[in-house]
Amino acid sequence: MSADKSTSWSYTESLHAEDDVLLRARERSHELGVKPVSTGVAATLTVLAAGSKAQTVVEVGAGAGVSGVSLLRGLSTQAVLTTIDVDVDHLRAAREAFSEAGIASNRTRTISGRAANVLPRLTDSAYDMVFIDADKLSYPTYVEQGVRLLKVGGMLIINDALDRDRVSNPANREETTTVLRQVERGIREDERMVSAVTPTGDGLLLAVKHS
Repeated sequence: MSADKSTSWSYTESLHAEDDVLLRARERSHELGVKPVSTGVAATLTVLAAGSKAQTVVEVGAGAGVSGVSLLRGLSTQAVLTTIDVDVDHLRAAREAFSEAGIASNRTRTISGRAANVLPRLTDSAYDMVFIDADKLSYPTYVEQGVRLLKVGGMLIINDALDRDRVSNPANREETTTVLRQVERGIREDERMVSAVTPTGDGLLLAVKHS
C-alpha cells in the first residue's frame, strides 16, 4: 500500500465516530479475545443493509455484536437477523449489544452451534443477505451454504477477504490465504453471482445472486 493509499485507508477507517453502544461492544470483543469488524466495515454494513432493503439476514460469526448492531441499524424495523456462533459467550455479548442498541428482541435470533451444522438446516432461497466473518478455513462451506440460502437479488458479504493484504501477494502460500483465493475465484466463476472486492477494513468481498 502506497503512502497516499495508506493515508486514505486510515482516513476512511476513522471517518465514522461510533456511539457508546458500539464502543462497549468493541470493549467486550477485546475482553473475549475476538476481533470485531473495523469501524469502516461497520459503517459499510449499515449502508449495505439500508440500501438492500433486506428483511431476512444471516450472520456467521457473532463476534460480540459490533457487526450485528451495524447491520440491524441499516435494516428496517421489520427485518430479522439470525446470528450463528459456536461460542455462547460471544452470543451473550452480542445479545447485550442488541439490547443496549434498543433492538426489539423479536428482530434477532441467536443460534449456538457450528455454522457448518446450522446453515444446512436453514431454508433454501429464504434470505436477502448473508454476512460471513468466522473461521476462514471453513469459508468454502459457509460460502456454498450462503449462496444456497440467498434469494435472487440477495447479497453475500465476506469479511477479511484480503487477509491483511496477504491475498494480493502471489508469493504467500499460507493455508488461510490460499483458501480465501479459492473462495474468491469460485465466486467469480459462479455464473449465478456478480462480485467485487473492496479494500475496506481487511477487505470485503461483495457478491449478488442474480440468477
